[in-house]
Amino acid sequence: MFGNRRKAFLVSAVVMGGAMLMTACQESGGASDNGAGQGSSSVTPVGEAVTPAPSGSSAAGSGGSNGKGSDATGKGTDDGAGSGVDTGDGERVPVEQGCGANDISWSTKSETQAGGYILIIAKAKPGITCYLPAGLPTVAFGSDGTEAGPAEETAGEQIKLSGSTTAYAGVNPKTTNEDGGKELDFIIVGVGDDDPNPVSLPVDTITVDDPIVTNWHTAPADAVPFS
Repeated sequence: MFGNRRKAFLVSAVVMGGAMLMTACQESGGASDNGAGQGSSSVTPVGEAVTPAPSGSSAAGSGGSNGKGSDATGKGTDDGAGSGVDTGDGERVPVEQGCGANDISWSTKSETQAGGYILIIAKAKPGITCYLPAGLPTVAFGSDGTEAGPAEETAGEQIKLSGSTTAYAGVNPKTTNEDGGKELDFIIVGVGDDDPNPVSLPVDTITVDDPIVTNWHTAPADAVPFS
């Protein structure tokens, strides 16, 4: 009888202990869940992470401190980029004006070297910048328009005339050894065959027979017309 009561008591104790244990587990689990829920509210989801802006950047845009914007190439888009001709790819090149005879202040000088020749001296008029082409000047003589042939085998270089820059060409009016020829006291000079405004330049009296002329040069010593 006593044994049965003790057995029943132990069973009851085990049942009550199990119930208490289950209750404790449920409570501890609830506390753990609640803690996890509270902790998760302060965590930023990975997909919503915010990357800090680099130092020196501005949310206003990509303009520099000079206030000028930039295009897709990174080049400034300032409208005052300069004058010139647009090449079609965003670049601009300066306009190069070819010289005409009326853009130039002309003078001549008689020289004795190489049997005697005429030195033609060309300078741009004030305020003008232009380019002499890499070729012979056109030099003609007399009413029949006899033209001087080339004194050099190759063309020279283009010359930019501006300010004090001076170009020189040498004319040998007579390259033959025979007597005779036209006696003249002026020459007609143009920048090229297409120059619409050739000029007449006075010279000492000269005899013209098979004349020659050099290219334009920037040094008078290079403009001696050896035949």
